[in-house]
Amino acid sequence: MISEPTLKLSIIILTWNARELVSLCLNSVIKNINEITNEIIIVDNGSRDGTAELIWNEFPGIILVRNQKNRGVAFARNQGLRIARGEYIMFLDVDAEVLPNTISSLIGYLDDDSSAGIVGPKLIGKDEKLQYSCRKYPTIFSKLLRRMPSGLGERLLAEEMLLGWEHDYIKDVDYIIGACQIIKRKAINQVGLLDERMFYGPEDVDYCLRMHKAGWKVIYNPNFSVIHKEQRI
Repeated sequence: MISEPTLKLSIIILTWNARELVSLCLNSVIKNINEITNEIIIVDNGSRDGTAELIWNEFPGIILVRNQKNRGVAFARNQGLRIARGEYIMFLDVDAEVLPNTISSLIGYLDDDSSAGIVGPKLIGKDEKLQYSCRKYPTIFSKLLRRMPSGLGERLLAEEMLLGWEHDYIKDVDYIIGACQIIKRKAINQVGLLDERMFYGPEDVDYCLRMHKAGWKVIYNPNFSVIHKEQRI
């Protein structure tokens, strides 16, 4: 269980050699946080490119946790969760930029839907093209299909990736990728922390599955968007 909330929102962002991205990400958050009481927690996974120093010098109000080496996504996000003070927790990738009204509107959605544990926005690339960020649960069979040559595996995976769905209305889905999620503290306290045995993926799939098993819905809300550059951290 994480501590009792004293703020509306805690935003947890991981960095790893992301100096070229972190300012854009943080400035988009700060610009679009509106009147929400908040804290921003950066967990730096052993950067060697001056990322942590940039954060320290240019964003002094941000909570910075520094690891000596890359501890993986689940471990680092749990570090942020353990010190977070928000009623809601936002996981945001450093290669993302928040657009106006997205944060406040998604929190408002969770305020209104008592059964929703996680909500995620539409993700779009810099070219404004849709990214398929909500999906059905993967299977062993689908993992094998991804290795098939000549695009055959990708075509067979269309159903799992929800490629035939227009992504134009709110939907309860199996899982949302972890690039941008807002989660209720109540749900986290019930479900627990992320599984630290997973270094990089599929911790987001696992966590959404655990949410569903605990009775919480995982919601894709395409009415609000985040730009996602899809850099690996």
